[in-house]
Amino acid sequence: MTTQARPADASGTFAIGGDLPVNRLGFGAMRITGPGVWGEPEDPAEAVRVLRRAVELGITLIDTADSYGPFVSERLIREALHPYPADLVIATKGGFTRSGPGDWRPVGRPEYLRQQTELSLRHLAVERIDLYQLHRIDPKVPLEEQLGELELLRQEGKIRHIGLSEVTVDQIEQARRITGIASVQNLYNLANRRSEDVLDYCERENLAFIPWYPMATGELARPGSPLDAFAKRHEASPSQLALAWLLRRSPVTLPIPGTSRVAHLEENTEAARITLTDEEYEALTAAV
Repeated sequence: MTTQARPADASGTFAIGGDLPVNRLGFGAMRITGPGVWGEPEDPAEAVRVLRRAVELGITLIDTADSYGPFVSERLIREALHPYPADLVIATKGGFTRSGPGDWRPVGRPEYLRQQTELSLRHLAVERIDLYQLHRIDPKVPLEEQLGELELLRQEGKIRHIGLSEVTVDQIEQARRITGIASVQNLYNLANRRSEDVLDYCERENLAFIPWYPMATGELARPGSPLDAFAKRHEASPSQLALAWLLRRSPVTLPIPGTSRVAHLEENTEAARITLTDEEYEALTAAV
């Protein structure tokens, strides 16, 4: 496949943990499950097509979690892509338990995290997980015990790098006193920048920052808004402009837009080709 046919290549690269280079525009595999991130997708064949098309488009980072389904997302990734391309990084997460659609409960007991890591290894059919992220810090369990178990798994060769999700700067620093941290995954988008300080910290420390829910635009996409106007100028959608803004925001940002449809995946990935002018970037930044 030619470079022209791989729009994700245009997003640039970042080396997670210093040794895992990925194209910065990735894919989030939460939406390939059923409603409420529970059970099988309505169209399993389309989910498989989405995953295979993502790789064709140059996406080299797929983010998932044991709790997506549960395990449905990881199983579909294996079904669609195993044996995996040499340059594909599959990041997964553990630390939530599920009892039904929309129900998420943090569990950070060491034995639970070990069990879930072993299950993810089996479901993904890999010997080592390149990036394993603590999905949430469990406030009922000392952080030293949660990350200490992940560090043991890293020493055993079952995890390559450890990441965090939904954390503050103080929590990142506390975690880094326990083990090496390669990535942080927080809610962040053009319309919601409450993790601005976390992103700035990640940029200073050269940690991957993986913004989830990256395309939310809300009122910013209203007719006549700067986002709407610049989208029309680029003959693009507001969501594509929001992704282009994230890619421009920092060299450590790795947006992971997700979808269950190939057409939407292709639209999202085309955002990597959009180059915002300084005027457009500053106007969008100031819009919130």
